[in-house]
This record gives sequence, structure tokens and C-alpha cells, in this order.
Amino acid sequence: MTIDWIDFTPWSSLAGGILLGIAASLFILVNGRILGISGILGGLLPPRRGDAGWRVSFLLGMFAAPLLYVAFAGPLEIEADAGWGAVVLAGLLVGIGTRYGAGCTSGHGICGLSRLSPRSLAATLAFMGAGFATVYLVRHLLA
Repeated sequence: MTIDWIDFTPWSSLAGGILLGIAASLFILVNGRILGISGILGGLLPPRRGDAGWRVSFLLGMFAAPLLYVAFAGPLEIEADAGWGAVVLAGLLVGIGTRYGAGCTSGHGICGLSRLSPRSLAATLAFMGAGFATVYLVRHLLA
């Protein structure tokens, strides 16, 4: 295994992790809810009276943040090694996995593990293992 030192970004990754931890902590302290994106989105289908406002606001903030970043910092150069079909298929598989796993990486991996949830540990091990296996399969066996 080699590290791509040119694209290795430990400090921005650390800063992002710290921001995610602070956001998740504040969200549960202020709202008493878990910061799991699939749960927030899933709670809108069907929406419950008086519950949709904060969910829609949260999701709008998620979509607005990268747009604000681009407005102030300039456009990002994005490079994907997959076509649209693979991206759509991957998104669908992630969506199906979050429904079967009763949560997503943010809900289980950040919030659940920090609360020492055994269910979240099992879910995190499962989706990380599936991710490792998929990368190995695609890059080494099917390449």
C-alpha cells in the first residue's frame, strides 16, 4: 500500500472530523435527536405535523453549504473515476443499505459509536467491511 502524498490532507480531514463531532454533539444536546442524515430525510416520508420544519431546514443547509463555499472560495475541481450509471447505482445501494441497516454512516458511525451502541458498532463494521470488499473487488479483481 502506498500513500498519495500529493493529495494526502490530514489537517483538513482532522478539521472536518472535529466539526462533525461538534455538530453531532450540539445536535443531540440541543434537540435530543441523533444527527443521522437518513433518519432526518426519512422522517419527511411521510411528514409528521410540526416535525417537518427543522428537517427541511437541516437538509436545505446541507445543500446550501457547498454552494456558499463555491461562491466564496471559487469552483472545485471534481474528478470521478466512474460514469453516471455507476454513481447512480452506488447511490441506490447506499440508500437501500441505510434502510436495511436502520441508519447511515453519520447516525451509526459518528453518533452511535460515541454512545457506545452495540447495534451501531455492528452496522459500522458491516458497512466498512462492505466498502473495503467493494474497493478490493473493483480495483483488483475486476480491473
